Amino acid sequence: MKTFCIEGRTEAGCDEAGRGCLAGPVFAAAVILPSDFDCPLINDSKQISAKRRVEVREIIQNSALDWAVASVDNTEIDKINILNASILAMQKAVAGLTKVKPQHLLVDGNRFKPFAGIPHTCVIHGDAIYQSIAAASILAKTYRDEFMDRIHQEFPQYKWNENMGYPTKSHRDAIRKFGVTPYHRLTYRLLNNDTQLKIPLEIKP
Repeated sequence: MKTFCIEGRTEAGCDEAGRGCLAGPVFAAAVILPSDFDCPLINDSKQISAKRRVEVREIIQNSALDWAVASVDNTEIDKINILNASILAMQKAVAGLTKVKPQHLLVDGNRFKPFAGIPHTCVIHGDAIYQSIAAASILAKTYRDEFMDRIHQEFPQYKWNENMGYPTKSHRDAIRKFGVTPYHRLTYRLLNNDTQLKIPLEIKP
């Protein structure tokens, strides 16, 4: 993977996790790595195991010049839509970089909005190309997974510790049986077309 896009420039990799979930926030991270950083264990967070992601997160946090994680909750997602919420979460993460100011942002995907006067470059599949974006994807994913593990304790019937809020059959079966929770994204199609969902359903603990 590439360490930087332009040598000698302070670049922050940015990525998000949780766009396609039916419940929970979208998380994002921004990471500035040293110019000589090289960790063969780093890859797109979807390509490595949960255990390995946690191990690599420690390497990233201990090695990065600066890093930050931010989130936008499901209520805000419903208000501004998931694209805007994902961009907002990444902007909040960039704002959280307090030790080193990036000269450029490398953003995973193809959409972003100018922020804080910092130039940016969108990179499709950037988490498979640049270490800083891959590092951001790992931080965003692991912190989001930990959040979903915590709220699983409140609503164990949805098995968020396993599906992390994604639209699995078991998750949708639980919505059909128990209704929605305060963490569900009500603007999403929570059930498949075979069942009409009335929103909001009764919230059942």
